[in-house]
Amino acid sequence: MSSEQPLPFGEQLDTFCRYLTSEKQLSAKTLEAYRRDIDKLQRFCRKREIDELRKLHTQDIRLLLAELHREGLGSKSLQRWLSGLRSFFRYGVRRGWLDANPADGLQAPKAARKLPKTLDVDQAGQYVDLSGDDFISCRDRAMVELFYSSGLRLAELVGIDMPHLDLRDQSLLVTGKGNKQRRLPVGRHAIAALQSYLKLRLQHAPAGQQALFVSRTGKRISPRNVQSRLKALSLRQGMGQAINPHMLRHSFASHMLESSSDLRLVQELLGHANISTTQIYTHLDFQHLARVYDSAHPRAQKRKDDSEKE
Repeated sequence: MSSEQPLPFGEQLDTFCRYLTSEKQLSAKTLEAYRRDIDKLQRFCRKREIDELRKLHTQDIRLLLAELHREGLGSKSLQRWLSGLRSFFRYGVRRGWLDANPADGLQAPKAARKLPKTLDVDQAGQYVDLSGDDFISCRDRAMVELFYSSGLRLAELVGIDMPHLDLRDQSLLVTGKGNKQRRLPVGRHAIAALQSYLKLRLQHAPAGQQALFVSRTGKRISPRNVQSRLKALSLRQGMGQAINPHMLRHSFASHMLESSSDLRLVQELLGHANISTTQIYTHLDFQHLARVYDSAHPRAQKRKDDSEKE
């Protein structure tokens, strides 16, 4: 280890930035990000009268991490900040400014896992209950029924070819992530909608067109077109929010789990490689159960006279 005399904090930072420029050849934008990250540390040290790096301890970094988190810095920003500090500290250890890296072993708080937006059963029924017997109306009704019936991803729906659909068996073969195929059941409402659509599809799809869902010009419908149609249908059906394919897929998964309580079944239907991905729907199911409990259980209801005493 080097025996250099400790430099003032500002000079250490300048030395580190020169190292990043000359040896790492980082861009000016990246250098500025490093400098901002270390400036936060410098201000913290100044406030606590820590006048040299060697006096920094892991607990100090942990306190600053918590302080930045309270100030609203997000998980990803905190992770990047910690990464910048570790690089600076590693360089400081090599230069002899530090005996050890005080940021080693520290982790930023994990970001809160965002639950997917879902429709309740009545909302889903309202959305898929589309009227109209023209080509576009019948096609759109078949698409939304199939999204909700079988929990398809957007790419899976637009990728369906005619041979993949078996109306007699009421099943569908889809190709999911990693080109993995799975066969899915198709509900009776979706089957009825598909039968109506297929009669009109013959008038638009040219001979040899394999795509199940086609545009008015007979070409395979694009993902962007599907998203646009679902958004337009949101207004038409009076949903009060824009509905997208993910929301229908999440609603399918949540409603299946509420009805069956079979997580493995839902995993298979969704095509998740790991059950941990599917487990997010158990949180949705618990929220539903909690609401039912709060509204139904006598001990969960807050009596009026109790609230008046508070």
